[in-house]
Amino acid sequence: MTDTSSPHDRGEPDRGTGWNCVTAPPVTTLLLRHGDTPLSPQKRFSGVSEVGLSADGVAQAQAAARRLAERGGISAVLSSPLRRARQTAEIVADGLGGCPVLVDDDLRETDFGEWEGLTFEEVRAAWPDEAAAWSSDPAVAPPGGESFADTLTRLQRVRARVVERLPAGTVLLVSHVGAIKTLVVMALRAPLASMHRMFLDSACLSEIDWFRDGTAVVRVFNDTAHLRDAGCDCASRGGESGNAQR
Repeated sequence: MTDTSSPHDRGEPDRGTGWNCVTAPPVTTLLLRHGDTPLSPQKRFSGVSEVGLSADGVAQAQAAARRLAERGGISAVLSSPLRRARQTAEIVADGLGGCPVLVDDDLRETDFGEWEGLTFEEVRAAWPDEAAAWSSDPAVAPPGGESFADTLTRLQRVRARVVERLPAGTVLLVSHVGAIKTLVVMALRAPLASMHRMFLDSACLSEIDWFRDGTAVVRVFNDTAHLRDAGCDCASRGGESGNAQR
């Protein structure tokens, strides 16, 4: 069973502070949430459902592409296999000069099982006890779905592959609310349940530095400046995992 408590709660030394004396450059992960889909404005659980970007989502992805092209320095683009993420990644990769998109299955969104396509209000009405348990315990999965603790296990594999196997530099990960929040929780060494206290807009950018000694520093969270500058509709959408019930 996955332990979802924080290192501090378990009495472990906290190596994950920004005060450590690091001697080697980090692997920087830029975390891009995909753009809007037709389900996003309705705040429906998308999970592993195969739904593509809406017109607004395409515009958001294009704005992110311009922002990232201006930033430069991205050595690789990794994407969830789900259509909405792959579309976003391909738009950004084109803006980076045709950088290849590598698909990593572990970057997919949490599987919400029987709740896919529903709003949280609809879930609460049909599964009141299950919804309450899911909201309070990351080890609880929706009926026929995946728990956030299961998602954590996947994202630990992603971190290992990216940080331990790739050279220092900047890697773009195009993914989903659940996956991105999980990576942030890992970097902060926070309890997994803290992801319910985070919000991610569509096509937002976050940034984490990962060091070889286990240190991690969250530099940016839910940055949507590129959407505002482009006049994109980036109102709080919800639509996935921890966003859907807020």
